Amino acid sequence: MSTEQSVPILLATGNGDKQRMLRWLLEGLPVQPVTPAEAGISAAPDESADTHEAIARAKAEEWSSVAGMAAIASDGGLLVPALGANWESRYTRRFAGPAADDSERQRRLLELLKPYSGPDRAAAFVEGLAIADDGRTLASWEVQGATGRIVDGLDKAGEPTDGDGFWVFPLWYFAEFARTYDKLTEAERASLGDHWETLRGLVREFAMGWLASDGLQ
Repeated sequence: MSTEQSVPILLATGNGDKQRMLRWLLEGLPVQPVTPAEAGISAAPDESADTHEAIARAKAEEWSSVAGMAAIASDGGLLVPALGANWESRYTRRFAGPAADDSERQRRLLELLKPYSGPDRAAAFVEGLAIADDGRTLASWEVQGATGRIVDGLDKAGEPTDGDGFWVFPLWYFAEFARTYDKLTEAERASLGDHWETLRGLVREFAMGWLASDGLQ
């Protein structure tokens, strides 16, 4: 479908890897994804809410107000039950400190899990997603995906393995396929009840009504 027939929607993040996932959620819909760089805008939404869904809503609302168009935003984190109060999924990216890179985040998580093994290393991912327009949330969700376990993913040189922009994925192992999440195919992830796959279905269901109101469905 041509861009003239499409509704512009902002991919509400400056993270290129997250933009790629948000774009994937929207594939096949009559929308035209726009990045903040393409729109020439920036925003710093409040991320202090109590749930991933609430944070995603705050992001989408702030970015849609700044952009003057609909915006889609997400916020996710890793659930590690064994760590109890020593781990908060909302701070998955920030738990190692504001200056930490992906390498440091991987090392720090493995340090926390050193006393644990087997089932005690179980971990799942939770993702909040929201679509907003004119500063108002139109739809939002929070879903939890499949449960795998955290494994020591550093290579023989002690360096972290690349997770294609998502630092925890090379450490997140699924015995069903004997591979970490970053090595799974799209079909394998879907068979596990992947969080992104679930959100993709929810976005499509919502879009049928939302875009129909604009005469595009």
